Amino acid sequence: MAKSRSLPTGFGELEVLAVGIVLLVEALIGLSLNGWSILSFCKNPELQTPGHLLVLSLALADSGISLNALVAATSSLLRHWPYGPDGCQAHGFQGFATALASICGSAAIAWGRYYDHCTRSRLAWNMAVTLVLFVWLSSAFWAALPLLGWGHYDYEPLGTCCTLDYSRGDRNCTSFLFTMAFFNFILPLFITHTSYRLMEQKLRKTGHPQVNTTLPARTLLLCWGPYALLYLYTAIMDVTSISPKLQMVPALIAKMVPTINAVNYAPGSEMVHR
Repeated sequence: MAKSRSLPTGFGELEVLAVGIVLLVEALIGLSLNGWSILSFCKNPELQTPGHLLVLSLALADSGISLNALVAATSSLLRHWPYGPDGCQAHGFQGFATALASICGSAAIAWGRYYDHCTRSRLAWNMAVTLVLFVWLSSAFWAALPLLGWGHYDYEPLGTCCTLDYSRGDRNCTSFLFTMAFFNFILPLFITHTSYRLMEQKLRKTGHPQVNTTLPARTLLLCWGPYALLYLYTAIMDVTSISPKLQMVPALIAKMVPTINAVNYAPGSEMVHR
């Protein structure tokens, strides 16, 4: 037992404690803000629209990310992973599925707002429900693949949370990382940016107040981009060339997404204004 509670390689006592505290703060803020968004949707009939259903789906995904961060924070404060190998696989699956649902959910919101404002039709309930189902089923599908043998879940460098294993560098993991990154990061980023750009061009002609075309895409790029860069680098180079502390930075940045999204897509906000 003493060995399992020893400090992870490359980390000091203060650093492990700092990571645990940061994750705990991110988790509690994310859960509070997204919980309020979910409650607002359920209690306010004015928010129960097809467009806001997409926002509700995003809030649920971000709540899942925050719950994942809460488990990681608890383990970090304990200085060891107490849930065993099976718990690691479950933690990795849950975190990856909700992360993908958040990324693709942001793209769905962007497309839904473009459809609402730039076509002659309005976003209908059946289309919104279809988008939500697609986002979650697609996310669950991609998150299940490492459990089935394509890719792999393993411990983060800190050893107190689990994620996709990017350290192996073999063909199996590399092919999965590149394919997953294209369909679940580059493509949603393109859809988000293009949808808001087209919406701005359309609304500019009608004299409607301009919307911020860069904020949603910038959030995806800045919060999830570090993970993408880490995966790309480790697929080409030896992961040991990156210090364990630096490898933890993308995880800490990504756990900020629930808080940022809760502010960007606050209930009652039809668009993200400048």
